[in-house]
Amino acid sequence: MTHSSKLTSAIETRASRPLLALAGDHWIEPLSDGTRVFVRPLQPRDREFEAEFIERLSPEARRFRFLCDIKGPSKSLLDALMKVDYIHEMAFVALVHDEGRLREIGVSRYATSVDGEQCECAITVADEWRHRGLALLLMRHLIETARRNGLRKMFAIEDPANEAMRELAGHLGFRCGAEPDDARLVRYTLDL
Repeated sequence: MTHSSKLTSAIETRASRPLLALAGDHWIEPLSDGTRVFVRPLQPRDREFEAEFIERLSPEARRFRFLCDIKGPSKSLLDALMKVDYIHEMAFVALVHDEGRLREIGVSRYATSVDGEQCECAITVADEWRHRGLALLLMRHLIETARRNGLRKMFAIEDPANEAMRELAGHLGFRCGAEPDDARLVRYTLDL
């Protein structure tokens, strides 16, 4: 049995139902403008892609993503972002070829809460790739995976000034409400 099939077997044994996405899965999908992007689950080898992606984001995009001002990704932040097990922590990346190499242009992710029933999600798209349907595409993969992994609710904690997230959440059927832990933020919730 290969390492890949051992990983697949171990993951399927731990899950109550088969997973939609495993480390070897990938898709080439068109955006609303016809541009094709490569989408797949985040892999350990993507650490450099993730660091470069965060560094290229505008200050506003970084603030919306991390709910604070950061100049770039620290080692501990990258360690946390790269932690995926395809069940409790999941992430999808969108990549394109740029001058002969792959470049990350978007990422969606979730992390399961302690109760195992819900997950917090986040979505980030490179500034120059917005308004092409990439966030919608990445979130649909994330939502489907969360459903297949037996999660019942997905939520995102956001800055109310993040108009793009408000529009995306509304399009996907998330409800908007106050964030109980911080009155300066909002919570979008989707029943899965």
